[in-house]
Amino acid sequence: MGRRRTAWWRVAVVGVGGVVLSAVGGAPGSGGFAASASPFRSPDASPSSSATASTSTTASSSATASSSATGSSYAFAEDAPSVRGATDTGDAERLDPGTTYRSSLPSEGKVYYRLVLDGTSTVYVAATAVPPTNAAVTPTEGVRVSVQDADGRSCSAPDTASIGAGRSPRPLTVWGARQLPSSRSLCRGAGTYYVVVERVLRTESSPGDWDLELAPVLEPRLRKAGSTSAPEAWDSATPSPPGGEAVRRRGGGGFTSATELEQGAWRDDVRPGQTLFYKVPVDWGQQVYATADLSSASGGGAGGGFVPGGVNLALYNPVRGLVDDTSISYNGSQKSGALAAVPPVGYDNRYAVSDRVGGMRFAGSYYLVVHLAARVGEEFGDRPLGLTLRVRVNGEATAGPGYAGRSEPSGIFQVGLLGRGSGAVGDAGSSDGGGDGGSGAGAGMKLVAVGGIGAGTLLLGVLGVWVVVGRRRAAGG
Repeated sequence: MGRRRTAWWRVAVVGVGGVVLSAVGGAPGSGGFAASASPFRSPDASPSSSATASTSTTASSSATASSSATGSSYAFAEDAPSVRGATDTGDAERLDPGTTYRSSLPSEGKVYYRLVLDGTSTVYVAATAVPPTNAAVTPTEGVRVSVQDADGRSCSAPDTASIGAGRSPRPLTVWGARQLPSSRSLCRGAGTYYVVVERVLRTESSPGDWDLELAPVLEPRLRKAGSTSAPEAWDSATPSPPGGEAVRRRGGGGFTSATELEQGAWRDDVRPGQTLFYKVPVDWGQQVYATADLSSASGGGAGGGFVPGGVNLALYNPVRGLVDDTSISYNGSQKSGALAAVPPVGYDNRYAVSDRVGGMRFAGSYYLVVHLAARVGEEFGDRPLGLTLRVRVNGEATAGPGYAGRSEPSGIFQVGLLGRGSGAVGDAGSSDGGGDGGSGAGAGMKLVAVGGIGAGTLLLGVLGVWVVVGRRRAAGG
C-alpha cells in the first residue's frame, strides 16, 4: 500500500433512454461498499465459483511466474520497494509501517533495518525468508527476527522458524514486535528501533542469499484501557470439519496474493515443493478451524516410499505471526491433518504465554499456508496431488476493542469493507477493529447518504442546464 491512497468516492451518471445514477463510497483504501461483508457465497450455492477459481489461478500463476525468475516459488508483493539489509545499525535503511518491502538475507551474519516509532503504538514486523527452490537445506536451519531498542535490548522474545523434517526449501515466516503497553521500560518511548534478521543453524546447507519480504504493521492504541490478562477459559473442543462437495479454488503464491476462503470445503492441487496461500476472514469473537486432506499418489504407497513431514499446514494471523502448524508424514496413501483448536479472536489474548492463544489477538484475514515437500516428488513422481481444505468459522462476530487511531496498512484489523463496529470509515478517534457496536456501519451509511444526496444534486444541476439551453434554442428558432 505504501503512502498511496485511493479516492474514497466515485460518482457516475449514465444516460441510456433515461438517466441512471450510482454512487459508490468506501473507506480510504477500499474499493467501495458491498451489500455483504463476505465477498463469497457459500460453497453449496456458488454458481460463480468456477469463474472465481479461474481468475485466482491466472493471478496466482502470473505472480508465481514472476518470482520463479529469481529461483523462488514465492510470489512477492507487487511493486514492493527494495531495501538493503545493513551489516550494522549505522547504515540501516528505514521501514515504514504499511509498506511491504523486498530484500535479501545472506548466509552469514545479521542484517539491520530501522524503525522510527511513536510512544503509543504497537508495531509488528514479519519477515518471510525464501530459499531458492534447488537449495540444499537441513531440518534445523532457519531464520530469526527480533526488534531491538537503541540500546541493543530486544523488545520481545526473538522468533525463530526452521525448515523442519520435510527437508524442503520453503518460505519461513517469523515476526517481531514493539508492543505497548510494555513491561520493558526501554521499549516504551518514541524513537529509533531496529529490526534484526539472521539465518540460524546453517551447517550443511547451500551457501548464498535467500530472498526476503518484510511487512511492518502498526496497531494503534486503544481509546480505553482494557484488561491486561488473557482469558482464563474458552471452548477448546474441536468441531467436526464441514462436509459436502468441495469447491475448486486455486491458492495464491504468497501472502499478498492469498486466495480468500470462507467456511466450507475447498479443492486444489499442490505440486511437490510448492507452497499455497489462502486467507480466511475471522472477526472479533470468532474461532477458526481447518483440516487438510491430501490425496493418494498414483499407485499409492506400494513403492515403500516415506517422507517425514511431507505436508505442512500452518495458520498465521493478520500480521503474519504464526498461530499454529502441523506436519504430516506421507507414504503415498491419502493423509489428513488438522490444526489444534484456537480461542476466539480477542484483544486480551496477547497476554497469554501460548502462541496458539497469543496469536489470536486481532480480527482480520488469517492465513492458511500449505507446503508439500519436494521429496514427495522424488519418492512418488513430480505430479500434483489433490488437496482438500475444510474450514470452519464458529461464533457470532462482536464489536472490536475500540482503537484510537488508524492502523497501517489501513483496514488490516477488520473484516469486510466496513468491519463490524469498527469505526473504520474515519469517525473521530476510531479505527479499524475499534468502535462501539455499529459506528462503522453507521458512518458507512452516512457516507452512502451523503454520496447519494451529492450525486442527486449534481443530476438536478445537469438537468436544469439542459432545460435552460433547450428553451433558449427554442426561443431562438
